[in-house]
Amino acid sequence: MPALFDAMTLRDLTLRNRIVVSPMCQYSAVHGVANDWHLVHLGGFATGGAGLILAEATAVVPEGRISPWDLGLWDDEQIPALQRITSFVHAQGAAIGVQLAHAGRKASTRRPWEGTGTVPPAEGGWREVMAPSAVRYSDSYPEPTALDDAGIARVITAFADAAHRADVAGFDVVEVHAAHGYLLHSFLSPLTNHRTDAWGGSFEHRVRLLEDVTRAIRVVWPAHKPLFVRVSATDWAEGGWEVGDTVALAARLVPLGADLIDCSSGGLVSHQRIPVGPGYQVPFAERVRRDAGVPTGAVGLITEPAQADAIVREGQADLVLLARELLRDPRWPLRAAHALGASVAWPPQYERAKPR
Repeated sequence: MPALFDAMTLRDLTLRNRIVVSPMCQYSAVHGVANDWHLVHLGGFATGGAGLILAEATAVVPEGRISPWDLGLWDDEQIPALQRITSFVHAQGAAIGVQLAHAGRKASTRRPWEGTGTVPPAEGGWREVMAPSAVRYSDSYPEPTALDDAGIARVITAFADAAHRADVAGFDVVEVHAAHGYLLHSFLSPLTNHRTDAWGGSFEHRVRLLEDVTRAIRVVWPAHKPLFVRVSATDWAEGGWEVGDTVALAARLVPLGADLIDCSSGGLVSHQRIPVGPGYQVPFAERVRRDAGVPTGAVGLITEPAQADAIVREGQADLVLLARELLRDPRWPLRAAHALGASVAWPPQYERAKPR
C-alpha cells in the first residue's frame, strides 16, 4: 500500500503527498471576497508541505453563506483575489481546491468568537434561509423556507456557475459540500427532508439534488480536474442517514464524475450523539472505499504522523485531511516527514531549519 508521502494522481492532477488541509472557515471575507488573511492562512500550508489545500466552505449564492463573513464565488469580482492565492500555492509545489457550499437552514450565523445564534439583517445577516422542508435546526435558528422547484433549479445553476469561476480562479479541485447539515446534506437525510415530491421520500429522490449538482458541475468543470464530494457518513441520530446510505450514494456519484468521497459525519441535528475520539471517522472512509470501490479521504482527530501514515498504508483511505492540528502547526507535514523518515523538499527560505 502507498504511504503518507507517496504521490497520488487523480485525473491529471498529481499530489506530492497524501496530506490534505481540510476546509476551515475563517469568517474574515468582506462581501465574499478573499483578502490578505486568506493568502497568509492558505499560503502557509503550502510552504508547510501539504499536498492539497482545500479552501473554506465558499458560498455559491450570498444567502448560502454560513456567516456573512464567508468566502463566495457567486460573482466574477470574487475571482481576482482567489487567483492571487492559487498562484502563490502553485509556486510552492502544492495543489489547491475549493469547497463549494450552500449553508441552507444553518446560514447567517455569528462568527464563533462572537457567540452563537443567527445574525439579524440589521447586522448584515438575512431573514430567509432555505431547506428542503420547513424544519428548524434548533430553537435559536429561524424556520427555513422550503425550496420550490424553481429555487432548486437556481441552486443547481449556482453550483455550476461557481465551479466555472473556480476554474478561472486557478483551483485544481472542486469539492461539493454535502455534509454537516448544510443544504445538500439536509436533502439527503430523512430527518430533515420531509418532502413527498420528486426531491424527497425515497432514497433515490433524496439523493437527486446532489446527483444533479454533481452532473451540472461536471459539465463546466474541466475533465482533467478532479471533483470531490464531502459527505456526513452518518447523522449520529436515530432514523437518520447511515453509513450504508453513504456507500450506496458513493456508488451512484462515481459514474457522474466524482473522483473521491471525503468522509466526515454529523452536523445535521442538534440532538446528535457523537463518540469523539482519535480517528473516530476513519472507519467510514475505510468502508466506503472498500464497499463502493472509490477513493476516499479520512478526517477527524488525525493528529500524529504515525497515525496518518497507518491510515494510508493499511488502505483505510487514500488521503488524510487535517484541520485543527494544522492550525496549531502549519508545518506539520514537514515535521511528519522527518518523523517518518521521508525525504521531502523544504522551501529554500526554511532549509537552514531542516532537522539533520
